[in-house]
Amino acid sequence: MSATAASIKGRAFGDHLLLALVILLSIVMIAPVLWVIGLSLKDNTELMADPNSVFHAPYTLKNYINTVGTSSVFIWVRNSIIVSGGLTLGTLILSSLAGYGFARLNFPGRDVLFVIVLFGLAVPEQAVLVARHQIFSMLKFHNTYQGLILPGLSAPFGVFLMTQYFKAIPRELDEAAMLDNASRLRIFWKVLLPLTLPAQATLGIFTFLGAWNDYFWPLISATKKDMFTLTVGMASTQTNFAQSEGIGFLMAQAVFAGAPILIVYLFFQKYIVTAVSGAAVR
Repeated sequence: MSATAASIKGRAFGDHLLLALVILLSIVMIAPVLWVIGLSLKDNTELMADPNSVFHAPYTLKNYINTVGTSSVFIWVRNSIIVSGGLTLGTLILSSLAGYGFARLNFPGRDVLFVIVLFGLAVPEQAVLVARHQIFSMLKFHNTYQGLILPGLSAPFGVFLMTQYFKAIPRELDEAAMLDNASRLRIFWKVLLPLTLPAQATLGIFTFLGAWNDYFWPLISATKKDMFTLTVGMASTQTNFAQSEGIGFLMAQAVFAGAPILIVYLFFQKYIVTAVSGAAVR
């Protein structure tokens, strides 16, 4: 056997080994998801009698019917959509404007201000919780949409991401637009902003995901049932014995709450890949 043939054979073996490893890791990662879906399709009494019944029929949609049948569940979904959508839109607007300013404009204290913004990445939410709660109480923002949305608009990661993305865009585009007497606002809106679509999609997905799954602040700010988000509302329906007597119902709630996030991610995942690889900016 020649050296070339041996090299090709060794490379093929390595490729097959890598593929097998990827498949194995994929199975490990998806197994908990399949387990949750299986539990959600089983009757609670059957699970109590035999936990291994998840591996065989019969299956039922009773848990999903009970979840949808909760009187306030669609109100909670509406609240989550409004809060997550409003927070995502606001974060994209503010982060894009701030990122453009830090990347393209020269003003006194720019570098110092950017460092201060980055310090926000190191400050945990729990550190400012008491102060935020007192401020929002004085402003009477609790149990309102603005009370659920405004805290999340402080997004240092979004500012950092958009700043770095704007910096990667060649300045020759700005100069060419200025020669055509385009204003700063027109350059930002018509020339640069469309080029940042992959970064905005990535930031939007992560922001929407964090807002949809957020439980800590909505639990504190929303005390009225009609202002609960989906995460808080679902948790409020669970009894003290949910894990032993209502595991199927609990898993159906998890699937119901997580399905919108999966749909959003699948729709925008190509933009995440583009943003990470930097293929959008040449």
